[in-house]
Amino acid sequence: MLAGLIGKPNAGKSTFFNAATMLSAKTGNYPFTTVTPNIGVAWVTRRCVCRELGVTDNPRNSRCENGIRYVPVKLVDLPGLIRNAWRGEGLGNQFLDEVMKADALIHVVDASGYTGPGGEVLSSPSNDPLNDIEFIEDEIDMWIAGTIRKDVSKISKAASAEEVNEIMASRLSGLGIRAGTIKEVLKGYDVKLREWNDDLLVDFARKVRKMAKPILVVANKADAISAEENIERIRKSGRPVVPASGEAELLLKKAAEKGVIRYEAGQSSFEVTNPGLLTEQQRRALDTITSIIDKYGSTGVQRAINETYYELLMSIGVYPVEDENRFSDKKGNVLPDTFIVKKGTTARELAYIVHTDLGDGFLYAVDARTKMKLGADYELKDDDIIKIVSTSRMAGKNK
Repeated sequence: MLAGLIGKPNAGKSTFFNAATMLSAKTGNYPFTTVTPNIGVAWVTRRCVCRELGVTDNPRNSRCENGIRYVPVKLVDLPGLIRNAWRGEGLGNQFLDEVMKADALIHVVDASGYTGPGGEVLSSPSNDPLNDIEFIEDEIDMWIAGTIRKDVSKISKAASAEEVNEIMASRLSGLGIRAGTIKEVLKGYDVKLREWNDDLLVDFARKVRKMAKPILVVANKADAISAEENIERIRKSGRPVVPASGEAELLLKKAAEKGVIRYEAGQSSFEVTNPGLLTEQQRRALDTITSIIDKYGSTGVQRAINETYYELLMSIGVYPVEDENRFSDKKGNVLPDTFIVKKGTTARELAYIVHTDLGDGFLYAVDARTKMKLGADYELKDDDIIKIVSTSRMAGKNK
């Protein structure tokens, strides 16, 4: 599963990306700082089952700090969109192609209102971030509608709903939209497709987008006085929103790297460990960050990543093991791996995620807590610890 950062130029998108991944994506107060996608690794956090089990774990694909698992996920910082990108203006086609590769979208907006429609810096907080949100949604909707429109003649001649679904699925598969999504949305339309007007087509595209590409709004620059009212208005619009300050998170992580403070991503506080290293300017910056955390509970960056994967993408965490008694792999590593998977993932599907050969040779799974045997169609639950039993020679090497 892939999360993509979207937003207009200069909304703080690349700063948010840097804060989440600790990479150095180019940033700046001018439009189109990002012109090609930046790809990095962020982390979703979760309470590790090691405390419940009373064991000391040895993670391989993740890390555990004080009972909190940090599981790597892929995050892509996508180039900023401009109006009429769906018509091909600017680098519109290229940008939208990249956007549609993501399974969920994190829309970073400047909640302060100091960034204009084209990414220009304003002298007053006169820009409405709700307009920015709607503009991005409209661009994606029109891109999907335009893609469907290429097959309007085929669709109008279709003899059945199944045939319509096949035509649309074939066309939209390149946008990462599944046939099941199209089928589900089509159920809500009684009007025959040959009678659809353009408004109905766009309405259909909007519903497909909401289901196939769920969006979380990150109200960035939430520390600005002008941001509070805007954040409340975004909430009232019914959109999921997380107040955030990417700059604050980035400063905290850099200070922690230098040993000035003690801080882990997403925490509701930090501790100054070496006050003698702080300049007066740095002290004031940390005081400002403290006020942000006191108001919103965190800088919002880690919360946004977690909500994207756990809520928008409806994911859970599972722990594959080889030894169901010691909760370990063949080498004795306790709780070696954590996989973030979609709700509804089955035991056999997990086997394929771990290794193709395990899936091909799947016999059954074992619940390591209860020692009960589980069939191929068993739907995994959050925090399941699972042993996979397979005929494959890889069975002892990849769990």
